[in-house]
Amino acid sequence: METNSKLFYKKHFIWDKISDDEKNDVFNLGDDYKKFIDASKTERLSIKEIIRRAEKEGFVNIEELQEIKAGTKYYYVNKGKDAVLAVAGKEKLEKGMNIVGSHVDSPRIDIKPNPLYEKHGVSLLKTHYYGGIRKYQWVAIPLALYGTVVKENGDIIEVAIGDDDNDPVFYITDLLPHLAKDQNDKKLSEAIEGESLNVIIGSLPAEGKDDEKKFKLNVLKILNEKYGMIEEDFQTAELEIVPAGKSRDVGIDRGMIMAYGHDDRVCAYTSLKAILEVQNPEKTAVAVFADKEEVGSNGNTGMHSLFFSNMVAEMIALEDNGNYSERTLKKAMANSSMLSSDVAAGLDPTYPQVSEIQNSAVMGQGVALIKYTGSRGKSGANDANAEYIGKLRKVFNESGVAWQSAELGKVDQGGGGTIAYIMANYNMDVVDLGVPVLSMHAPFEIVSKTDVYMTYKAYKTFYNKF
Repeated sequence: METNSKLFYKKHFIWDKISDDEKNDVFNLGDDYKKFIDASKTERLSIKEIIRRAEKEGFVNIEELQEIKAGTKYYYVNKGKDAVLAVAGKEKLEKGMNIVGSHVDSPRIDIKPNPLYEKHGVSLLKTHYYGGIRKYQWVAIPLALYGTVVKENGDIIEVAIGDDDNDPVFYITDLLPHLAKDQNDKKLSEAIEGESLNVIIGSLPAEGKDDEKKFKLNVLKILNEKYGMIEEDFQTAELEIVPAGKSRDVGIDRGMIMAYGHDDRVCAYTSLKAILEVQNPEKTAVAVFADKEEVGSNGNTGMHSLFFSNMVAEMIALEDNGNYSERTLKKAMANSSMLSSDVAAGLDPTYPQVSEIQNSAVMGQGVALIKYTGSRGKSGANDANAEYIGKLRKVFNESGVAWQSAELGKVDQGGGGTIAYIMANYNMDVVDLGVPVLSMHAPFEIVSKTDVYMTYKAYKTFYNKF
């Protein structure tokens, strides 16, 4: 019979258990992650940084390959917003893959197709927010403008203003407290309306102009001089407003990181870091970096798209001298195991009332495994099988991975979802496993460096030993 101490389940803080060498690894990984996320302010920039790092480690574009054999490292990019990295395993693809899937889009504020106007001596841009933001958090803070503009002649312009030390920033105003009586009487969710998230882009008139739109004209002249843009180019552009500012250490002990876009670029980074270190795995190791998760994973760059299964079909053909069958594709998918690498809601010490403490992810206690997401009665959830979680438990425990199980808050408090249920439609085993986050979906979120490290270790263990 087991001893009493063995009978109880007890979680531990990572810092109390790891060696001095691993403590150094925690901080080194944190420093590298900050470089990654600072270079990844949008989904397009995230994919560019992922591919830059992958090519540096010997990954090649799948379109350059004539065949795939064990150990081959390759990647695929879909429309500049998705990427798939793979390291070919010793086993055939029809035996299944070990897949870690994250997303690289984050909540933000998008610029409308016809956005520019002037009012009372100020030039502004109309916006439409993207994903589940709390609108009041995005006013009265410095903002940056990023995006891609396609001109009439087909030229593509990349815009990035607000993060260089010499750049101006952008701004959404809020009411002063002295005049906010009516606003204060509204519910928090209604105090800032979506149509009032108008971004200040200028405040000076065009010189020598007396016409009615001289403030707007000055903005257009500056954009034309800098980028060759005219107003119609806004309609063939994807422009995004994101928080201005780089990632920063949090706390006098530097144990946490504050940054925009931890959800879900912290999981993109850890899965990238893990697959870049994989060599000759038994099963093919795959890292998926998807777009559009924050708005339902729809469109041709979301996980509902066929871009991933299309790539697997190409992988099968390259593995077998150009031969491909639908049957092999279905077997490859169904025999695969996947970690949906999305962030978890960390237990906030200031707002513990929204969490069920016994089943919450505590900051600094490791990567969070979430058996099911959804809302209320698990609506919309992928509910992972106990057998699959049992296999993960064994591998993680044997490899010294600190992990914890968690839910997304109290049962009727709210809810949410990931790409897990989409991939489970292929009949593969899928469970959510990712970094706990505080202030999720805020302009700046917080993660623990120890949790980031353990998430990377979990993904690397999954690739090599599962």
